[in-house]
Amino acid sequence: MFPEYRDLISRLKTEDAHFARLFEEHNELDHQIIRLEQNPVTSNAIEIETLKKQKLALKDQLYVILKKASEA
Repeated sequence: MFPEYRDLISRLKTEDAHFARLFEEHNELDHQIIRLEQNPVTSNAIEIETLKKQKLALKDQLYVILKKASEA
């Protein structure tokens, strides 16, 4: 995610608790989605879609923070 901001992401994860929390939530959702998609027995399309929307919202928030930090 956002390879152009790799260094900034590393810095913000240690310096900005809010950013670190959002980043961790995004990663947790990603892992949860992958687990659900890989298990067709328990796969629930509506649940997966909801999680993907939550993940995208977090990604948008992370991007806003990254843009502001890169301009500072």
